[in-house]
Amino acid sequence: MFFHSSYNSMRDLCNGLKDKGYIQSDRVYKALINVDRVDFAPMGPYEDRPQPINYNVTISAPHMHAYCLELLKDHLKPNGKALDVGFGSGYLTVAMSKMMEDKGTVVGIEHIEQLNNFAKENISKHHKNLLDENKIILQCGDGRKGYEKFKPYNCIHVGAASEERPQTLIDQLDLGGRLVVPVGKPNEGQYIYIFDKDQNGKVTERKELSVRYVPLTDVDIQLSGNY
Repeated sequence: MFFHSSYNSMRDLCNGLKDKGYIQSDRVYKALINVDRVDFAPMGPYEDRPQPINYNVTISAPHMHAYCLELLKDHLKPNGKALDVGFGSGYLTVAMSKMMEDKGTVVGIEHIEQLNNFAKENISKHHKNLLDENKIILQCGDGRKGYEKFKPYNCIHVGAASEERPQTLIDQLDLGGRLVVPVGKPNEGQYIYIFDKDQNGKVTERKELSVRYVPLTDVDIQLSGNY
């Protein structure tokens, strides 16, 4: 069982995540420490647990953000393209841009319009330039379909659980790309899966951490909470 910890600042939080082994690289540490969760989490920004942001959605626990960035770090490089599906608060979207030294493009897709507005407000507090310069592009739409316009992507992160292998997203990966996504049905076992596409287009998959995410589903189902 995971017991959450509470910290007093972003630096303390990142140091705690490093001590616990969730942050393993300087690049992930630097990215997270430069995106203050106080701009994105309405309450308890430095607690290491998910926080509700309305619409039956949460901002993920900081250790999960660190975990996913570590899995994606070799695919988040300057001049690259990344897709963040179900970006919610916008926190990880900005962190992904920081991983690319703000020299790439991160496309975010979220199907709830109010969360799109929420994320834009959050990002604009201290990172408005990323929106103005189209280094972060936020779109309202069905994340299960990815976002065709900017494909292929060097990496894709999904912040909600797909019930099955997300082939549409896999198809939008570039050669050498990586998809990190929770897979599994609600109330059943969910796991983080890694899908890698090699330079010949062959896809391999690997099951990783056991997790619990809200489902990647229709707007009406998500708003009702009847998963």
